[in-house]
Amino acid sequence: PDSAAEVDAETLVLVDSGGQYLDGTTDATRTFHLGRPTEAQKTAFTRVFKGHVALDTAVFPENTPGFVLDAFARRHLWAAGMDYGHGTGHGVGAALNVHEGPQSISPRFHNLQPLCAGMIVSNEPGYYEAGAFGVRIENLLVVEPAAPGFLAFDKLTLIPIDRNCLDLDLLDHAEKLWLDRYHARVLQHLSPLLADADPPALAWLTKKCAPLLTETDRSGTP
Repeated sequence: PDSAAEVDAETLVLVDSGGQYLDGTTDATRTFHLGRPTEAQKTAFTRVFKGHVALDTAVFPENTPGFVLDAFARRHLWAAGMDYGHGTGHGVGAALNVHEGPQSISPRFHNLQPLCAGMIVSNEPGYYEAGAFGVRIENLLVVEPAAPGFLAFDKLTLIPIDRNCLDLDLLDHAEKLWLDRYHARVLQHLSPLLADADPPALAWLTKKCAPLLTETDRSGTP
């Protein structure tokens, strides 16, 4: 159709996908570039990534409502005068609505539902320039107990994040280490499923999950 966008080597592609299965519902978004991203695209992607990591690694007291955590995901965008016009996270239904409450992470502070252990919520900061490009990175997280009286998140989604779109100069050591550990986890869980069934896919996955840091840098302190 006339409204269809063209995808080529100059294109930043955002894919929001998911499915409903007997054992759960998935919702994930990745943004990737088919060629070489512009500096503006890399800046936007990297600030979205930094917000994604900040929320993923948050530790917060029990009885904390989701809106309290929303600024974790927006802080690095706000610092550059950037923002996005949707919530950061939503609950996920099982074979019902993909977006399902009562929990959420958004600026809508009227939702006072606390995040509780066992709840699933998305982590999906983004940035969009009308008529130009959009960026979003979305994982599903599960709320888990941390220190006594505190909660944290664990990741459920295992999909590589496009390192080609990152401005490494904007990342600190902890953020690089987070990405390396996440990609190691992706490779650990998915490579056994591909080793015999799809060797080309395994080669692609291994390449996309290659570490940023050397082994010495990963084992040292920031």
